Amino acid sequence: MKILLVLYSAGEHAKDEEKLLGCIENELGIRKWIESQGHELVTTSDKEGADSELDKHIVDAEVVITTPFHPGYISRERIAKAKNLKLCVTAGVGSDHVDLNAANERKITVCEVTGSNVQSVAEHVVMTILVLVRNFVPAHEQVMAGDWNVAAVAKDSYDVEGKVVGTVGIGRIGYRVLQRLKPFGLKEMLYFDYQALPKHLEEELGVRRVESLEEMLAQCDIVTINCPLHESTKGLFNKELISKMKKGAWLVNTARGAICVEQDVADAVASGQLRGYGGDVWFPQPAPKDHPWRTMRNKYGAGNAMTPHISGTSLDAQMRYAEGTKNILDSYFSGRFDYRPEDVIVINGDYATKAYGQRK
Repeated sequence: MKILLVLYSAGEHAKDEEKLLGCIENELGIRKWIESQGHELVTTSDKEGADSELDKHIVDAEVVITTPFHPGYISRERIAKAKNLKLCVTAGVGSDHVDLNAANERKITVCEVTGSNVQSVAEHVVMTILVLVRNFVPAHEQVMAGDWNVAAVAKDSYDVEGKVVGTVGIGRIGYRVLQRLKPFGLKEMLYFDYQALPKHLEEELGVRRVESLEEMLAQCDIVTINCPLHESTKGLFNKELISKMKKGAWLVNTARGAICVEQDVADAVASGQLRGYGGDVWFPQPAPKDHPWRTMRNKYGAGNAMTPHISGTSLDAQMRYAEGTKNILDSYFSGRFDYRPEDVIVINGDYATKAYGQRK
């Protein structure tokens, strides 16, 4: 059996840190184990274009493993020529890089390691909020350049205390974000989600549900996006929706880049509709060098807190998703197919909500 593993290249960085499991050099730490099972492992970072290593090896691969951080986009076209493909595994969380409808049509199982990133992403969201609100990036750039101008930074620096924060989505990550923000003494914490939290959790956390997204956005000083990417959220934060936000609010997105319309966000930062945008996710990934989020600034020369999709891939998270990937593979190799229900996205030609009768 051929297993195709698509990861990023860490180069010299892999030499110093064996815990950097999410790279081609360290291969999630599973090569010896896979080969001991009698299977072939092909690892590559080359995933773009018809002549890529991904396209070359997917033709006869039975299992494809990729990550959200350097995604191998498993499109309908690639699935069509992957005649042996039976299982797609996301080493991490978020399988939107796989055409799930095409996978269902071929009865290809798609799994991910649910829960492996929740602590890491929640911490990253809180960090990004502080970086934006306190205007950290320009301050850091200033001193690194040898300058010292307090007023230039302080004129766009605020406290998180006393602000209204809202999350779009209050699943595993959104809930933990608000848990971690609670001690900051916020004026109010709001959430928008199709499903309400149990009353006892709302009261314990001190949050209020707003049934209209536009109504919530109008009240928030800080908005954090913690919902999955699907047809109804793709391009959700466009010019029209951003215009409904409180003027001068900060927007943080660690969910998926395609939830936001890139130029509309950049224009909103430039105009002051958004005071700043902090994003860890892009589309596509890696992002092109001329992507507007790399260089956008507000009128104060601030408003940008971007990172290259690292929120869910701390060394601790890498150990969790590497172990979870091994567990999924073990279930498949053995023929037990006893995956954790929460890890299954599609199976037996249907979505896990129907096949397993529950939602993650």
